[in-house]
Amino acid sequence: MNKHQKVLEHLKEYGSITSWEAIEKYSATRLASIIFNLRKKYDIDTIMCEFTDRYGNTSQYALYKFKGEL
Repeated sequence: MNKHQKVLEHLKEYGSITSWEAIEKYSATRLASIIFNLRKKYDIDTIMCEFTDRYGNTSQYALYKFKGEL
């Protein structure tokens, strides 16, 4: 099973994925590229989430939500 398939299965099972989850679970360091390719067949939303790191800096990360097939 390649990384695209692993990410797709994760999306179908859990409904969403972040870059950190993709790196930890599947060693997929280019999640945005994988999502770009999956969007050719599947409806996937991007939700930008904001967080504050341990140094007090505000930043964002993408949460990809699976909505189904096109």
